[in-house]
Amino acid sequence: MSTSAHSGEGKVGASRRPRAASNDKPAEVAPDAAFAEVRFLTVAEVASVMRVSKMTVYRMVHGGDLPAVRVGRSFRVPEKAVHDYLEAAYIEAG
Repeated sequence: MSTSAHSGEGKVGASRRPRAASNDKPAEVAPDAAFAEVRFLTVAEVASVMRVSKMTVYRMVHGGDLPAVRVGRSFRVPEKAVHDYLEAAYIEAG
């Protein structure tokens, strides 16, 4: 059994794409003003704000109750979505 398969040898830089030539300029993208101001929260931050467990936040995201963006293996939730959810869930007693 070869140990190189488990040690990660030969994988350094394997996922990198070749760089563009220095005279190639990336396309300029005009930033959307509204999107630039969006603040994203981690699942832990959402759980803290809502005073629930992280698992509850994951259930809400997977159930479609709370919108989220997936970044790699993590989720980010727009801060406004959390506040909107809490406002909609607010009930008046009495």
